Amino acid sequence: MLCNYARHYSNLTQLCLQRLTQGKLMSTDLMVSFINTHWLNLSAAIWFLVCFKGYIWYASSKSYGSLSLASILHIHRLQWMLRILDREIRVADNTAIANLERSVAFFASTTMLIIAGLITVLGSTDRAIALVDHLPLSTPTTNTEWEIKIILLIFVMVYAFFKFTWSLRQYGFVTIMFGSAPVPNEEISEQEKGKLAEKMASMISMAANNFNIGLRTYYFSISMLTWFLNTWLFMLTASMIVFILYRREFKSSTLRILTLESTLIKAS
Repeated sequence: MLCNYARHYSNLTQLCLQRLTQGKLMSTDLMVSFINTHWLNLSAAIWFLVCFKGYIWYASSKSYGSLSLASILHIHRLQWMLRILDREIRVADNTAIANLERSVAFFASTTMLIIAGLITVLGSTDRAIALVDHLPLSTPTTNTEWEIKIILLIFVMVYAFFKFTWSLRQYGFVTIMFGSAPVPNEEISEQEKGKLAEKMASMISMAANNFNIGLRTYYFSISMLTWFLNTWLFMLTASMIVFILYRREFKSSTLRILTLESTLIKAS
């Protein structure tokens, strides 16, 4: 009887192993089939992530060791904070921060409207595909591919929304730092004054950086719109966005003017 039980247990174990092996093979076959069918869209999505996150990393790392809009504007913010500590009435400075907050709040609220619109488009996939099919350079797409692209675009806009709202909060922190900053008749050393100015300037630069990332996300989301037409066009547009952002951040005439002004500030 024990032999029969052992034989039955061995057969059951072998059957389970066979089922698991078959399941793994079926899953592998489905994955291979999916990759073979959608290799172009998968490559485009990977290329988009490389362009998007790669440029954000590149711009952030290069701004520390070379001239860029971010590094030059930080110098101007530091000079601004040093002058704030020398004046008692700071109404104009708080108004300037409030103007920056309004710009960020505008983009944050606009992003919510865009997300709501994209969610609405998910409910009318057939009509949207029929509309795009009549445009030049459009390629055939399935409902599933269209919906996945819309969902990815929603995720991108949600990322932008989080960046805008975090920037908005950081500008609020700057206002609090303004209120707690010492007035000119208080006795503080030049070293303490410099450290406080650097802290406030760094907070403004952090808020501006998050706002810039949100704007870059808008730029790259424009390239994602071409994905609904043609995948190759999408990859080309994402590459062009990187080139445009690089020119504006590191090679623009605006940077040359700001560099000249920062040189004059240092000389004074």
